[in-house]
Amino acid sequence: MAIEGTASGSTPRRIRLGMVGGGRGAFIGGVHRMAARLDDRYELVAGALSADPARAHASAKDLHIASDRSYGDYREMARQEATRADGIDVVAIVTPNHLHYPTARAFLEAGFHVICDKPLTANLQDAISLVKLVRETGLLFGLTHNYTGYPLVRLAREMVLAGELGEIRVVQAEYAQDWLSTKLEDSGHKQAAWRVDPTKAGAGGSLGDIGTHACNLARFISGLEVSELCADIDSFVSGRKLDDNAQVLLRYSNGAKGMLWSSQVAPGSENGLKVRIFGSKGSVEFRQEHPNHLNFTTLGKPTQVITRGGAGSANSAAAGHATRIPAGHPEGYLEAFAQIYKDFAEQVIARWEKRPPDELACLVPTVEDGARGMKFITAAVESSQSNAKWVDAKLAL
Repeated sequence: MAIEGTASGSTPRRIRLGMVGGGRGAFIGGVHRMAARLDDRYELVAGALSADPARAHASAKDLHIASDRSYGDYREMARQEATRADGIDVVAIVTPNHLHYPTARAFLEAGFHVICDKPLTANLQDAISLVKLVRETGLLFGLTHNYTGYPLVRLAREMVLAGELGEIRVVQAEYAQDWLSTKLEDSGHKQAAWRVDPTKAGAGGSLGDIGTHACNLARFISGLEVSELCADIDSFVSGRKLDDNAQVLLRYSNGAKGMLWSSQVAPGSENGLKVRIFGSKGSVEFRQEHPNHLNFTTLGKPTQVITRGGAGSANSAAAGHATRIPAGHPEGYLEAFAQIYKDFAEQVIARWEKRPPDELACLVPTVEDGARGMKFITAAVESSQSNAKWVDAKLAL
């Protein structure tokens, strides 16, 4: 694997990206590829795009990946790319959850930086193992909790850190969808089938697929750690093995209280991720379906609607760092996803150039964030199975 990214005095080359999963018929693989290309930092050069070798090679041909860089197995890809002078620098893992751990482990052991889709793994034990491995290797590991890439999410975080909300008292997070309101998995729908299969998704259904996003975003903005939780999770669709609805009460480390709702059986909800943070002096509200607006209320005053790139956010270093186009031109899901890739690229290039990375590029969710997400799932399942008792949700890493 080539580790030098620049020649003396030259502009850094594109980062050589490999991908595991994301072949024909996969939604999230295409999203990762668009995100990686948006800021022109990466070039996709290799892949093991499917567990089916024929599909993997056909998918590689679609993406103009050279035939000798198309692999039928991720282990072979890690071995072969490590021997090439022009080998990949970073691998993106976009498989179902149960393959995240073995794939990440193989590429970390081969010396590659990793970008992994969420949730981190299928169980907490594997998540903790990955944390240890990343620390041992010293390699970079990014987790695509992509909603942290929105400019106004970063502004909200900045406002909380600056004390504009005062002492945080209440954290409300929800992520509601309706696409699994019927037994879609029985229709041959590939994306539905693996998400409700515990052998592929792990212990969490809606908890793992979208609940971890809500939990992560609440932590990202508020800066608070969940200390305890009690959960009531359900599989409302008859015969479904994993939860499709979860309601969780949260106790935070500073004494704040919270509530998290994740559901994929909420008719009329498309992609309803929302986080509200209430403090002693004010509140913020971010709704993912309207990502160019942030509601900010100072106690006793009318609510302000802050626009991305407009008055109220233009002077924010954090929001400006994640903003690409002028106010009034909508930025959305793909741009937020791309911000994760852009910031991760800055961290990689900084290593090539033997300098500290831009501080604002260091907000990419980490392997530790992934382990916290797995602890959240594990604790919620334990609580629900014990008649919603309060359980410890802290994770010592």
